[in-house]
Amino acid sequence: MTEPQPMLIVYDGECPFCSAYVKMLRLREAAGPVALIDARSDHPVVAMLVGRGYDLDEGMALVRGFPDETPEIAHGDACVHQLALMTTSSGALNRLNAAIFRSERASRTLYPFMRSGRNLALRLLGRRRLGDSLDPQNG
Repeated sequence: MTEPQPMLIVYDGECPFCSAYVKMLRLREAAGPVALIDARSDHPVVAMLVGRGYDLDEGMALVRGFPDETPEIAHGDACVHQLALMTTSSGALNRLNAAIFRSERASRTLYPFMRSGRNLALRLLGRRRLGDSLDPQNG
């Protein structure tokens, strides 16, 4: 029997909020193997997402079934919503996350504020947005 492919969570490793968020989730307990992928890395899943038109500055991504030709992809608010459905209820932050983001409507409404907070944090820390660091003209 083959090992199940891990779920891949692609996030901005230089964003303190993104890093803390994905590490806070206790997905391995609830969903099985999970791999955290820094969107600034040269991991093939990052190239696949960018090649398919996903803007990783606009949201993190949850990918299942990679490297199959048709992986299942949740991006931005859909990613946060899916993660909330899979997280455990252990820990106050996990319970709060689940209570808020299990609602698709709340995820759609609140995610732009989360993304704005990320962009502000990157600016205040003097870090580039992903698109700037991936574009050789801005290098």
